[in-house]
Amino acid sequence: MKKVLFGLAFAVTLPLFAQQKPVYLDAAKPIEERVEDALKRLTIEEKVAMLHAQSKFSSPGVPRLGIPEFWMTDGPHGIRPEVLWDEWDQAGWTNDSCVAFPALTCLAATWSPEMSMLYGKNIGEEARYRNKAVLLGPGVNIYRTPLNGRNFEYMGEDPYLASRMVVPYVQGVQQNGVAACVKHYALNNQEINRHTTNVIVDDRALYEIYLPAFKAAVQEGKAWSIMGAYNLYKGQHACHNQYLLNDILKGEWGFDGVVVSDWGGTHDTDQSITNGLDMEFGSWTDGLANGSSNAYDNYYLAVPYLERLRSGKVGTKELDDKVRRILRLAFRTTMDLNRPFGSILSPEHYEAARRIGEEGIVLLQNKGAVLPIDLNKTKKIAVIGENAVKMMTVGGGSSSLKVQRELSPLDGIRNRVGDKAEVVYARGYVGDATGEYNGVVTGQNLKDDRTPEELIAEAVKVAADADYVIFIGGLNKSNNQDCEDSDRKGLALPYAQDDVISALAKANKNLIVVNVSGNAVAMPWIAEVPAVLQAWFLGSEAGNSLAAILMGDVNPSGKLPFTFPARLEDVPAHSVGEYFADRSKKVVDMKYNEGIFVGYRWTDKQKKVKPLFPFGHGLSYTTFAYGKPATDKKVMSADDQITFTVTVKNTGDCEGQEVVQLYISDKKSSLPRPVKELKGFKKVKLAPGEEKEVTFTIDKEALSFFDDAQHAWIAEPGKFEAIVAASAADIKGVVSFELK
Repeated sequence: MKKVLFGLAFAVTLPLFAQQKPVYLDAAKPIEERVEDALKRLTIEEKVAMLHAQSKFSSPGVPRLGIPEFWMTDGPHGIRPEVLWDEWDQAGWTNDSCVAFPALTCLAATWSPEMSMLYGKNIGEEARYRNKAVLLGPGVNIYRTPLNGRNFEYMGEDPYLASRMVVPYVQGVQQNGVAACVKHYALNNQEINRHTTNVIVDDRALYEIYLPAFKAAVQEGKAWSIMGAYNLYKGQHACHNQYLLNDILKGEWGFDGVVVSDWGGTHDTDQSITNGLDMEFGSWTDGLANGSSNAYDNYYLAVPYLERLRSGKVGTKELDDKVRRILRLAFRTTMDLNRPFGSILSPEHYEAARRIGEEGIVLLQNKGAVLPIDLNKTKKIAVIGENAVKMMTVGGGSSSLKVQRELSPLDGIRNRVGDKAEVVYARGYVGDATGEYNGVVTGQNLKDDRTPEELIAEAVKVAADADYVIFIGGLNKSNNQDCEDSDRKGLALPYAQDDVISALAKANKNLIVVNVSGNAVAMPWIAEVPAVLQAWFLGSEAGNSLAAILMGDVNPSGKLPFTFPARLEDVPAHSVGEYFADRSKKVVDMKYNEGIFVGYRWTDKQKKVKPLFPFGHGLSYTTFAYGKPATDKKVMSADDQITFTVTVKNTGDCEGQEVVQLYISDKKSSLPRPVKELKGFKKVKLAPGEEKEVTFTIDKEALSFFDDAQHAWIAEPGKFEAIVAASAADIKGVVSFELK
């Protein structure tokens, strides 16, 4: 009888419990109602605890209320291996390998929002499977100087291109219930003195060049988090900066997500309280300068904040705003019961990495149609260069990865060639023989004690009797290369690679140079070398992606996301702007005197200075013919749209993709403007002989500039030109129109 009564009691109380479910746990309720309900239940100690880290990559939730911890991960290109609780060293897990996707310069070079969505979706799945709430990426800092060691993590020099590419990446990540954390906001354009550089830049350049990609990520991508930068702006560190965070990000753009500090980017409790920082992470305290083990209670937004609250020195207005944002993040990620489980190391992820790599590789030069390699007419291929065998997923700073596998260019070529031809290898040069970073070990032994002369002699001997020579060099992920916390020393290739390339050019007329880098490099040998590929850091599938392009299985369709200058002096940051290469512990003012004239915007102004390769440049194994562009109207009003059309035809004998680019030129303006600015692009696939019509529709936004006196975007009536082009220097047609 007692058992029966107990059963009846349980049956009665269960529905009652269901009815009494707290609002914050009710997924059917609007998110803002849940936020306010949870906020009311928190103690002041619980609120403050949510604002700062509890380990290298996590912050506490609220166990009492069932709000989980937040786990973050580096990984704009792959999910970082697990580290110890309070150390950078590896935790020693055996199940934390990842797929390495191509670096973001490669993604930008695809000029394909479709590839960006694919990228975000797949890396988001890996982050979700590893139970990460926040993916610390993508990076969209603008390519101001080719010396910036971290350019490989970003999306090039043009704000429009970066804006169009960042939105689908963010959307792809977040559909997995993982927050994209767009970084480094803002004006973080070099690695030397990144903690002590106070950027001085005019409002026009800030709004037109350095902010648009972040704005697009927030307003169109609906990014759930933003990471502050290390540098200063207007004398305040970017991680607690009134102008960047409160006035612009949260004020003008209406950002409702979480501002996360870069690790060790916080320097002041009072500024952190009032100037827009929400969550503090770091290595130690005091901005990476000093501290002690497990010092999390000493963080600026920890006990120092709590003491100010208890003493009444500060109120709870800012605190509640921060906590609301963090709760919002929880309901979007860790407490979303419907978010997918994710997946890792899947065939689909490797396939995505390979496809993105193939679409991002840029054919810079192809004299005499040396490429693609015809294996039916080839007996021997010589592969030369350290980057043909060196693992490129390890090193570089916070983007260093522990991969399940990484196929080298040499192995990719050998696999593709099979028994159709002999593939021989020679080192050519010795760059960096180390194979360990933060405890991730490549297992490679690249030590070689031979002299440069001996290495070149061997390379030349191997090259002399080959049908094709493929030199695979460039930069690597070592200090003063493409690497966090250091910049390059100059534009030249390191390790005397120029000598090797020149010697190979004399030994064999069928020389192909493959430059692996996230940056432009000088090419003094360019006239001696028939074929040049820009191959980026291609990730796990590097060998397959590169081999597919070399052998013609895939027609190259990548376009440069930044200008390749002929000389460093041709870069405005180094000619009219300021760039300091000496390390300083003191705050250093750095003036961006070039203003809005970055990249091709600067090059277009110069009469005599021509780049080595222009922005938007990239060749194909086929040819394309452009028709005459047309427009649907000659005059548009401020509240109207205008449409431009152009036909593009594949006039070659193989399928290919062309990136059709639309630039706008303002013929007369009250303020100085670039000669032209990118305002549209479309990637179109064409079979041999096929013709397609490409359409661009723009409104007054594409005609506008930022007037710093009015602090507003202005589209002035007058005459404009729509310029259809295959690169910033390859104009195919012009249409004039007028804004009334």
